[in-house]
Amino acid sequence: MTVAQPDVTVVIGAYEAMPYLVECLASVEAQTLAPERIEVIAVDDGSTDGTGAYLEEFAARVPMPVTVIRQDNSGGPSGPRNVGLSKAAGRYVFFLDADDRLGPEALERMVAMADRNGTDVVLGRVEGINRKPPTSMWGKTLDRTDVYSSNIKFTLSAQKLFRRAMLERYAMRFDESLWTGEDAVFTLEAYLRADGVSVVADYTCYYLVGRTDGKHVTKTGGYLKRFDSARALMALIERLVPPGAKRDVLMVRPLLVTLLPQFGPVFLRDTEEVRRRKLELARPMLDAHWNEGVAHRLKVEQRLRLHLVAAGRPDLLDEVLRFLQAKEEPEPVLEKRGTRLYLAYPHFRSRAAGVPDRIYLAEPREAKGHPGWRQGPTTSFTRRAARKLRRLLSPRRGTPRGTAAA
Repeated sequence: MTVAQPDVTVVIGAYEAMPYLVECLASVEAQTLAPERIEVIAVDDGSTDGTGAYLEEFAARVPMPVTVIRQDNSGGPSGPRNVGLSKAAGRYVFFLDADDRLGPEALERMVAMADRNGTDVVLGRVEGINRKPPTSMWGKTLDRTDVYSSNIKFTLSAQKLFRRAMLERYAMRFDESLWTGEDAVFTLEAYLRADGVSVVADYTCYYLVGRTDGKHVTKTGGYLKRFDSARALMALIERLVPPGAKRDVLMVRPLLVTLLPQFGPVFLRDTEEVRRRKLELARPMLDAHWNEGVAHRLKVEQRLRLHLVAAGRPDLLDEVLRFLQAKEEPEPVLEKRGTRLYLAYPHFRSRAAGVPDRIYLAEPREAKGHPGWRQGPTTSFTRRAARKLRRLLSPRRGTPRGTAAA
């Protein structure tokens, strides 16, 4: 008897997952996709709370094929996911965290979306339960998109549908040396390798559950692990994307989401040793990847903080952080007949501080909310840089076309 290949393998890595595992597995059992089209591989990562026994009870009861693997604790989610992926037989793989759950139609809708469009990754809409999920990418269902022309770079968790053939073609696995952010590196590589990405925004496919026992993995780990995560993500981008606008678009993600929070209000409470170490860790990353192409994509206060970190000026940064902590609003300064808006955060036009005016210049998406501002030809870093480049590349008078000026 020939057993048909399942459409999707659901990989569940579980550690001390009770009682959340009960609803997680119930959501798998409730899928509208036929049971014979689903394969479950569940890895108990050394639990002591009955997780393994409940997985085996589930495997014995449900009509879909379920494989339970019990192993010693690996210390993180990467190991169990890699074990599950190595055993997967489905055309697609979905990584489900043991404390979260699926919407009933999730797998059916995502598999159909991938099959219809030939895409290698499908994102399903996420809602939070006692947790705040990312939201900027769920505005519209997209049959086919990519990491540059959408906001999918701001959701790099592993809870996506991946075409297994793509994962195997590039020998993709989770980095077990990373203690946080391992899913970001994996997922961003998948976006970059994929022949198209789809977004299911009109149905909640995934419920992200906030644990009340404080054991959620993303809440663990100190600042050093965050820097490791940022470094790994930047290295991936540097390896797969040539220098230029596309790389700058992607570099916004590790700088804004992973690095910048280390230089928020928590920095004011850090010990001098921790502050010094954070600046040391950030410097090589910013030396390599902080540029105007990245900077103009940030809000003024974000840009200002990263500029001061890159410049090694924690003394100036402290005043900015206290300003933000007090929820003060910067004075808007309109110039050039209202086409240029500066937001006067601390140190604006201070000779002693020496912060360039361009750091305070609001881009149109931030400036449009201020009365009196109007779109002008000189409101972005990009336009100024493009004009400068055209001047450099345009042949001087009397210089034949195709011949460089001396």
